[in-house]
Amino acid sequence: MVDDLTTRMKAEAVALGFDMAKVCRPDAVGHVAAGLAGFLEKEHHGQMKWLEARSHWRSDPSVLWPEAQSVIVLGESYTPEHDPTAVLEQPAHAAISVYAQNRDYHDTVKKRLKRLARWLIAEAGPETEVKVFVDTAPVPEKPLGQAAGLGWQGKHTNLVSRDLGSWFFIGSVFTTAKLETDTAEIDHCGSCRACLDACPTDAFPAPHQIDARRCISYLTIEHHGPVDEELRGLLGNRIYGCDDCLAACPWNKFAQDAREMKYHARDELIAPKLAELALLEDAEFRTFFSGSPIKRIGRNRFVRNVLYAIGNSGDAELREVAHRLCEDEDSTVADAARWAVQRLS
Repeated sequence: MVDDLTTRMKAEAVALGFDMAKVCRPDAVGHVAAGLAGFLEKEHHGQMKWLEARSHWRSDPSVLWPEAQSVIVLGESYTPEHDPTAVLEQPAHAAISVYAQNRDYHDTVKKRLKRLARWLIAEAGPETEVKVFVDTAPVPEKPLGQAAGLGWQGKHTNLVSRDLGSWFFIGSVFTTAKLETDTAEIDHCGSCRACLDACPTDAFPAPHQIDARRCISYLTIEHHGPVDEELRGLLGNRIYGCDDCLAACPWNKFAQDAREMKYHARDELIAPKLAELALLEDAEFRTFFSGSPIKRIGRNRFVRNVLYAIGNSGDAELREVAHRLCEDEDSTVADAARWAVQRLS
């Protein structure tokens, strides 16, 4: 029976470590195409050209895999044990997004997704086909999450859950098995605009819209080359990602503690010293961030971010650190170092 299989699947998902599992149809997000087209037309995606290249798949999951009958959307909490905004009051220390303060979640979530997919094949029959996705494929996971009832896209465009708050990862299993669908979630933001007001760079042109070119997460992770000088001073000490809009959400009072130890922050990444991070050579950088999503951006982009933070620190003692990198082999790093020296002079 479809109902029985769906119920048992959800129980298995929780047993595997997920905090929530919901189901929708692949064609349940017809509104995505228009929104994505407008986002791209305004060039709000910045340098993320891959959003253009596969927009037809990202707009309609049923085109990505026409044979799929159901999409299982799963949420897994990574709620921090500490106040993620406290480090913003320590300008000589680096603020790193909560999700990147330990192991790369892609690996952990994907392993769970594969286990659930194998379970589904065993229970639904060998003719059942599955595909798993976690943030690395052209899949509109947040709209699918809302269509499945996992949560709703808040005014900051991220998914918010009445049960998990804002701090959770999303993964999905596409399958040819026909499962019972859940009721789509509705918007519960009301008149609240805490997330919009919390953004340091005014990256939200309007509620439910984001201009990635002004988003600190985009600027510190996806953007290559120098960051516009008008935005550098607004980065503060945020060197990898930004949690301000997530942390501001009142629904976090319902957030669940992260069960997975790999999501608990490494002590040395909660508020590391800028002076130590700035002087990491490539090999040291790769070793220090082994297994971390931070490793993906490479030493040069990372040190660029650290130097912007040094320039914003107001700490004259860090001027010498920046000065040592003014002639760095990477021109963007050297530019950031000179900017920091000038700011601290």
